[in-house]
Amino acid sequence: MSTPAGRARRAGARLAAALALALTWLPAPGGAQPVADRPFPQQRAVAGTALPAPPAPAASAPAVPTSTLHVAHGPGDRHAVVVGTEVREWRGGTWVRVRLGDDREGWDPAAVPAIAWDGAGRLWVATSQGVAAREADGGWRFVDPARGLPVLGITSMAGIPEGGVWVGTATGAIRLGADGVIEYRQGRRWLPHDEIRAVVVDAAGTAWFETPAGVGGIAAAPATLAQKAAAYDADIDRYHRRTPYGYVVEAHLRTPGDRSTAYTVDNDNDGLWTGMYGAAQAFAWAATRNEAARQRARRAFEALRFLVDVTRGGTPAPDDGFPARSILPTSGPDPNRTTYTPEADRRHRERDAHWKVLTPRWPRSADGQWFWKADTSSDELDGHYFFYALYHDLVARDEAERAEVAAVVRRITDHLLAHDFTLTDHDGTPTRWAQFGPAALNLSPRWVEERGLNSLSMLTYLRVAHHVTGDARYDAAARELVSRHGYAMNLVFPKYTAGVGGGNQSDDEMAFMNYYHLLKYEPDPAVRAVAARSLRDYWRLERPERNPLFAIVAAVSLRGREHTDAFGTESLALSDDEWVPDTIDTLRRFPVDLVDHGLRNSHRLDVQPLPAHVRPEGGRAVGLRARDGKVLPVDERMVFHWNVDPYALDHTGRGARLADGTSYLLPYYMALHHGVIAR
Repeated sequence: MSTPAGRARRAGARLAAALALALTWLPAPGGAQPVADRPFPQQRAVAGTALPAPPAPAASAPAVPTSTLHVAHGPGDRHAVVVGTEVREWRGGTWVRVRLGDDREGWDPAAVPAIAWDGAGRLWVATSQGVAAREADGGWRFVDPARGLPVLGITSMAGIPEGGVWVGTATGAIRLGADGVIEYRQGRRWLPHDEIRAVVVDAAGTAWFETPAGVGGIAAAPATLAQKAAAYDADIDRYHRRTPYGYVVEAHLRTPGDRSTAYTVDNDNDGLWTGMYGAAQAFAWAATRNEAARQRARRAFEALRFLVDVTRGGTPAPDDGFPARSILPTSGPDPNRTTYTPEADRRHRERDAHWKVLTPRWPRSADGQWFWKADTSSDELDGHYFFYALYHDLVARDEAERAEVAAVVRRITDHLLAHDFTLTDHDGTPTRWAQFGPAALNLSPRWVEERGLNSLSMLTYLRVAHHVTGDARYDAAARELVSRHGYAMNLVFPKYTAGVGGGNQSDDEMAFMNYYHLLKYEPDPAVRAVAARSLRDYWRLERPERNPLFAIVAAVSLRGREHTDAFGTESLALSDDEWVPDTIDTLRRFPVDLVDHGLRNSHRLDVQPLPAHVRPEGGRAVGLRARDGKVLPVDERMVFHWNVDPYALDHTGRGARLADGTSYLLPYYMALHHGVIAR
């Protein structure tokens, strides 16, 4: 008799097989076989002044018929024309009508706006229905919105030397690869303007587009994942460091789109973003033994430790172990007199009943040199603990350096234990989000949505503290939360919005950082079993997001783990085809231009909007790519950090912010460290 578990496993196997078949153009790595870091074509926008002239026809080209609308000349003395809605090909000294179809399928288009030959001798025909390609065997391949074509309204087309075509439309450009890959290019990241009037592909393979805003191109040059990482590392050092401590934050641009005008300001999450950057550098050092990575990781450690030191001894001051969100020099304007006034706090609370009114929000340090920002959040703590454990295990060179890590972790953790598992501000009350105690998580209706996540965070903090200090108090505290307050059971439902496309991506980012350490350091096999099943369930919800960080955490943490219930025992480990193809594809596609150019995808014909029961709050266009049920590829949407909503279809950026590359560096160096990518 078929059981629910058996049916689910068979369905999962069929889905995995279909995914593997659909993505055969990628390498086929295995858990024991790292993916080779081979060069791939990295696309980027390039400036142009005039559209290059298309290749001239050979002297032997035939005269075209009267009323010809479009002409295309291909390799091997091939020629085709469009007359009215007919496509004709030069064969045996005469123009022969080409039927768009074969025994399997055919089209009868109302219009044929463009034709082209690619360098492999394939004929491409753009129609009012989509694009048709005649393969070498004479059969036709059709690409329409049902098969992944993002938009219609085709205006022009040009063949690519190695095969495939670039298609110009009234709303962007499309690259149709000979391998079946479809890439949509829209917005200022790629084009001067979305209305493409003409497209020419030069001998080097660069596509040039004529638009109302001038000519622009998209070039592709060979790159490796390692080369991309080196470029992002250099850009962070150049554009994204703030204060002498080097906090890594996004940059702002005085002139939109011009990176040379970059400057930095304080960020609510200086600790989180710097912690994740430091984690990337810890993995980089462990994988490469590059001294620059070790120095960057050390600088991140000193920056995060200072966030704990700066809050000590001033007036007012919290108890020791409280990390600030951010710092500002007191030589500059007083933020308490500008943006962060009590009046502004009270107005904010009118819109948000949970907002904390805190005066001052930016106290002064004991030495008078710094303002530091209070009301530190749980995601800040997640960033601190995630980094400290990695620095301790992978970077610290000796016992003295490991003792430095243990000391700062002890201070933060002792603060939490002394205040009933809360981070307590200088006013003696808990911060808005950093509440991890049983009274809040298990008894207060307000904290129902955070119960699973904050239980996961607190258990992870205690396990990290026990690991780096060896202090049995932290082990005892973790065991008490599990045995008396059900914190392991709280992990069973770690994500309150249990549906694909729902919930808060900041929470997702926090959860996966915590799973990584909890499953390493938790000594109780029963708790590990619950945490592993919890992570597997979470991963099933996150898989459509193509997120390489989440994928690597899940794959590494679930290797060799099993779950047993009344229906038997099943492996929790991810099969390679569940996560490796999307992970490598996302890292390769990760855009080199990280300026927040606006973009729009809500008009796309290949996108399936998320229904109201998934996103009941409404007010924002969200959706998945219809042909595979996943979010759009990373180079077709906006990414600043992995907490940006990947289901959002439109972004209203003005080109005035520059993301740092940590979102790439952390999963890349983690993959390198864990042998997913060959060194």
